[in-house]
Amino acid sequence: MEVCGKGIKVQGRLVKIARLDAEKYEFLENPASTLVELRKCGTRIDLFTFMQGPPESEPKYSYPMEWDNLAILPVSTFEIWWTKQVDAKTRNMVRKAEKKGLELREVSFDDALVHGIWKIYNESPIRQGKPFPHFGKDSVTVHKEEATYLDRSIFIGAYLGDQLIGFIKLLCDERRNQAGMLNIVSLIEHRDKAPTNALVAQAVRACAERQIPYLVYSNFTYGKRERDTLSDFKKNNGFQQINLPRYYVPLTSVGQFAFRLGMHRRLVEHVPESVIVKFRDLRNAWYNRKLQSSSETS
Repeated sequence: MEVCGKGIKVQGRLVKIARLDAEKYEFLENPASTLVELRKCGTRIDLFTFMQGPPESEPKYSYPMEWDNLAILPVSTFEIWWTKQVDAKTRNMVRKAEKKGLELREVSFDDALVHGIWKIYNESPIRQGKPFPHFGKDSVTVHKEEATYLDRSIFIGAYLGDQLIGFIKLLCDERRNQAGMLNIVSLIEHRDKAPTNALVAQAVRACAERQIPYLVYSNFTYGKRERDTLSDFKKNNGFQQINLPRYYVPLTSVGQFAFRLGMHRRLVEHVPESVIVKFRDLRNAWYNRKLQSSSETS
């Protein structure tokens, strides 16, 4: 549904929790007005949550809050990013992509791009040790999902000859204060060519040329998760962890009760990190064996 010009999604069975449909990529300018309309919308909502937009990290509102975070890269010029915000290893990876013949360019959203994205999505059912949610989708579904927010989107492709081997979809907020990396995916087959590093570099160029001051790469850390390869990749590319207030506004007595009991958090957030790490290792090993077995029988 849409409230005050913003898409809102409602999730949950026992506790109905609402949030922005493009959360982390767009933010509320006037949460009080949004709350008024949510109370009148006719849909049951127990709890509404929203994150304060970067770069302001000091709490601006008096609603109940907890701390969340984003991975944010301050952008001024590409030259400053290249010489001062990343290390020699990252620069070498970007140079490697160029030497391997990769071409990076902004592209229009059309059938050719959708077909290329569809092929990337359907390369492997497992990525980073877990099921890849886009695997198995048909081209119609891919088109529908990638066609969202086109008026504020920038698509960047990494090409090897005529083949799309990686892409980024950047979503700019309405004030063009930040651009969020809504999607960044490359073919595993061509990871030796460092397409993901090259895509990040081109995204920095795109923001610098448009004078967009912040590039956002979703969360820097997730829940209790310890440092991992993804957070290292973000850090190596100049992203910083910026802690931001996340507000929770109960709209019903159920919402108040749920918030007090911590029911707004995912179940995994109540489990000790040591247990989660062991479970994650077992899960990754199981999926890798499953993928290997499928490859041998195909």
